[in-house]
Amino acid sequence: MSPRTFYSLALWLLLPYIFLRLAWRARKQPEYLHHICERFGFYPQHINQPVIWLHAVSVGETRATHSLVSRLQESYPQHRILLTHTTPTGRSTSKQLFGESVMRVYLPYDYPFAVKRFLHHFHPQLGMLMETEIWVNLIHCCHKNKIPLLLLNARMSEKSAKGYAKFPNLISNALGELSGVAAQTADDAARLTTLGAKDVSVLGNLKFDIEPPPVMLQLGKQLREKFGAQRKVLLAASTRDGEEILLLSAWEQMNDHELLLVIVPRHPQRFDEVAQLIEQRGINFQRRSSDQPVSAQTSIVLGDSMGEMFAYYAAADIAFIGGSLLPFGGQNLIESCAVGTPVLIGPHTFNFSEATQQATQKGAALKVQDARELMTEALSLLSNVDKLNAMHSKCLEFVGLNRGATEKSMKLIGSVIND
Repeated sequence: MSPRTFYSLALWLLLPYIFLRLAWRARKQPEYLHHICERFGFYPQHINQPVIWLHAVSVGETRATHSLVSRLQESYPQHRILLTHTTPTGRSTSKQLFGESVMRVYLPYDYPFAVKRFLHHFHPQLGMLMETEIWVNLIHCCHKNKIPLLLLNARMSEKSAKGYAKFPNLISNALGELSGVAAQTADDAARLTTLGAKDVSVLGNLKFDIEPPPVMLQLGKQLREKFGAQRKVLLAASTRDGEEILLLSAWEQMNDHELLLVIVPRHPQRFDEVAQLIEQRGINFQRRSSDQPVSAQTSIVLGDSMGEMFAYYAAADIAFIGGSLLPFGGQNLIESCAVGTPVLIGPHTFNFSEATQQATQKGAALKVQDARELMTEALSLLSNVDKLNAMHSKCLEFVGLNRGATEKSMKLIGSVIND
């Protein structure tokens, strides 16, 4: 039995779990029960144009496609851009970014019948998987049907590489059937090559090419007015489960009532959970969704809104990037730097190791070991205007020096389409 056949059989055994998982997630996010047929390759939408297809799992990957989608629409106006997603938040982000200028559906689960239906229905002229998406049957089906498929903005952490290495034949065969791989960094390229990828190039990180939308920058100014122009604002962006407790404990010990803490959980289904955590501690807080000026007695703002992260960054003096206090691997710090907001980041950054290392070396970010050190560093920076302004300049410089991945990716895409 081939590794891919064994893999497909394992997927069939997991089928009941898939429905249970969708139902479980729908308890907090009902959108998981929408468009279920699409997850098995059944689509009501039809496209009467040549299709260029990009797969972006969730919010971060979708935002990373922004500059690329714009360039594709400019360079290939006769094509229809199809974006596929895995999560409702990714799909929602796509709608916020692109409106009806692209088509969006869910990518089917990696069952052979489902991916065959997907490819037969849309007939993409070119497919692109973003970051770390290795779907064995999907890749094989594209290869078999001579549909070129690229792995773009590819990253492969040391931890992920060790996991994939447990299935060497399966992963090597899949990576070998890709038409090309555009890695973010030399380390990513080396790990992917070791796993079996061919035609690997290092093109940089598409996330550096994102431009803060003017409407979000304007909203950031409005938020800052609501927060209080004279108050110091520390943003805790994209926090993960367990981190809010650590932040709240450290914030209470700090006892600085002039500092406004803005907490934006990464997953919207946790908004109410985090609100309960704050209430249980008896802390005065307001929800962003109330859209009211923040009173002097309010100590914390809960950022319970979607699609406004750039505005939060623009409204803050300093941003802590969540997912890094606990071993989740960290989140993208580039968006904060793109608006010039200095970054604090915890010790767990394996998902964005090179970007984090470059940002800290450049002076755009400071690494902390725990929540207490985070609060100490935040207060120290906020009391040193010169250092804060210097970090602001370093943030913009850091992002500017790393731009260019979109244009490099477009050259790769053009060579594949022309070929």
